[in-house]
Amino acid sequence: MVGSIEEEIRRIEEELKRTPYNKATQKHIARLKAKLAKLREKAQSRGGGGGGKGYAVKKSGDATAAFVGFPSVGKSTLLNKLTNANSEVGAYAFTTLTIVPGVLEYKGAKIQLLDAPGIIVGASSGKGRGTEVLSAVRSADLILLTVDIYTLEHLPIIEKELYNVGIRLDQKPPDVKIKIKERGGITVTSTVPLTKIDKDTIEAILNEYRIHNADVVIREDISVEQFIDVVAGNRVYIPSLVVVNKIDLADEEYLKYIKQKLEEFGKDYVLVSGNKEINLDLLKEKIYNKLGFIKIYLKPQGKKPDLDEPLIMRKGATVKDVCEKLHRDFVKNFRYALVWGKSAKYPGQRVGLDHKLEDGDILTIVVKRG
Repeated sequence: MVGSIEEEIRRIEEELKRTPYNKATQKHIARLKAKLAKLREKAQSRGGGGGGKGYAVKKSGDATAAFVGFPSVGKSTLLNKLTNANSEVGAYAFTTLTIVPGVLEYKGAKIQLLDAPGIIVGASSGKGRGTEVLSAVRSADLILLTVDIYTLEHLPIIEKELYNVGIRLDQKPPDVKIKIKERGGITVTSTVPLTKIDKDTIEAILNEYRIHNADVVIREDISVEQFIDVVAGNRVYIPSLVVVNKIDLADEEYLKYIKQKLEEFGKDYVLVSGNKEINLDLLKEKIYNKLGFIKIYLKPQGKKPDLDEPLIMRKGATVKDVCEKLHRDFVKNFRYALVWGKSAKYPGQRVGLDHKLEDGDILTIVVKRG
């Protein structure tokens, strides 16, 4: 059955390549893209024919970053040099056969790093247990797109494989709300002019997902693909950093060429050597910055704040997030919190669980007495 799904995916991909894009074909192309998205989800849910168990890694620390790349680009060496992990290293393909976690401690943050098995072309369709590998990194907070200096051409391939399993790199979720209703058909309201999609196309996509009655509110100029992502509802939006390993093997001229190519690729990158330990501190700094950490200082009631050991949180964290990190009972027994710092309108402002915190804030949590 899975084989037939893959054949159908290939057939639709071919049809999309053959179909010229114009006003007359717009709706048809949108339907094909919606069908393709559904088929890919089906293939992944069945493991793409890979069989066996998926990779499960328990998240730990303040955030998780995953090395993703083809085999033999030095992911294991980098993991071992940055953390206390012991990932097998070998000068041949597919050394890592399971996902190996390690912990990078940097600037007070504990960052879980994952060394995922190397992927290959077609990984998102299940080749080389690729679906399982890619699914396991969906929960990461940062994807480290890892290549070596001679394999830059892998970058767009890795991106495509991640895209095919619903991972959207360096994007934000589209500002679209879909409210399903029982009757009344489909109504579309947009607060901005839509230049890449129209109402007919929106209806065609919704119908493909068997949605015939809904209110759709669009607040940005989205594409067909973005609308399909919203309807599918299972996409993840993760920042990325390009890690180019083995720079010790290149001369100055070639490194200049590499940098030029990376600028064209248009992503944040860092050039390193795991073996020679070149730029590893810069890599740590980049990972830390990309994860958008903030420091929150806790102040027990009636006492001075603890300015020596801040709580490491992610940008956008709320008082509730802090409570959950400290102990699950803090949310259950929460009364109110007091905040000093950038997020407070005035020193010692009384706030609730949904108050958004900022870097450097001082926080007192008041709970019910047992």
